[in-house]
Amino acid sequence: MRTYRELLRTPQFRPLFATTATHVAGQTTSGLALGTLVYAATDSPLLAALSMFGSSLAQVIGATVLMSAADRLPPRAAMSGMALAFGLATAVLAVPGLPLPVVFAIVLAQGVIAAVGGGVRYGLLNEVLPKDGYLLGRSVLNMCAGLMQIGGYAVGGLLVVALSARGTLLVAAALYLTGAAVARFGLARRAPRAAGRPSVAETWRINSVLWSSGPRRRIYLSLWVPNGLVVGCESLFVPYAPDRAGLLFASAALGMLVGDTAVGRFAAPRLRVRAATPLLLLLAAPYLLFAARPAVPLALALALLASVGFAASLLLQERLMALTPDEMTGQALGLHSSGMVTLQGVAASLAGAVAQWTSPGTAMSVMAGASVVVTLTLAGAERRARAVDVPAGRRTPGTVGSESG
Repeated sequence: MRTYRELLRTPQFRPLFATTATHVAGQTTSGLALGTLVYAATDSPLLAALSMFGSSLAQVIGATVLMSAADRLPPRAAMSGMALAFGLATAVLAVPGLPLPVVFAIVLAQGVIAAVGGGVRYGLLNEVLPKDGYLLGRSVLNMCAGLMQIGGYAVGGLLVVALSARGTLLVAAALYLTGAAVARFGLARRAPRAAGRPSVAETWRINSVLWSSGPRRRIYLSLWVPNGLVVGCESLFVPYAPDRAGLLFASAALGMLVGDTAVGRFAAPRLRVRAATPLLLLLAAPYLLFAARPAVPLALALALLASVGFAASLLLQERLMALTPDEMTGQALGLHSSGMVTLQGVAASLAGAVAQWTSPGTAMSVMAGASVVVTLTLAGAERRARAVDVPAGRRTPGTVGSESG
């Protein structure tokens, strides 16, 4: 599958696309509104970053306790129920005078739900598309996310001015509820991908199987850590330029859209094998310049350029799927998604703490430097593993990895 026309003609892809679009629109709009609300109340970069990205921290709970549900729940019921829960929680966040501990408790609860939701969504994508369609389908969902982020942050910034932050949260709640309706009435009923009841023990068992493979382990780390550290840079857009934060987020989303389009639709197979590390380096390098506190026009260009590198995740996910049994794909993709956003939450917290002691621009450059170091370290580990595998006859040219640890 190589064309968008073929993809859009695939049964069930369009309602999945629409459900994803409404979810991301609600997420970006509510995140900007809540970050603005918390920063105005506390004047704290750390708390503003946590309000926007703190739900990511809770995804580790879902990944380690609930993720077996991603393959063991009916996808339609799970997606509609989770969207409904997000809508109700976001409406509660709009209540005036809500204490900060309650705000963060709701944010963390949303993170736990989102962990399983990512596994359900992307496991369903892998189920409704043929094997050769996953990369294109995931790139289109990423493009959808980029467009919704551009629109969500740009329109969200206008809504915050026009309606107030609390009014914008109510708009986001309505978007989530729309997504719940699309999932309920647009998706077909499907049986769970795996038999049995979800449990903590089953979650740990499958996670252990997924983590036991050396190639999968390196892919997971490459998906989680460099990406998370750069999102730590993005978490400081509000304190870096309070009046232009929406534009910075929109520029970053546009860069992600460009990268996903180029890689998902036009990258040749040979290029896809080699491009992940350069893209991860591109993801971090422009943020090194934020130590000099560039003016907003240059900062917008740097954020756009850096976010092209997010396309590395498409290539790494394609490798992950090639190494994962079909009955584990929901949990494997959910583990990727929840691990990635958990690291994003950790990085956002760390970036906020560094900014608290230094400045937002300095903190961005520190996080970007750490991302470069991690990317180079993981690339070196992969080269050494291949050097060991090839003489032993366990690899042939063009394969993505062995099961040796």
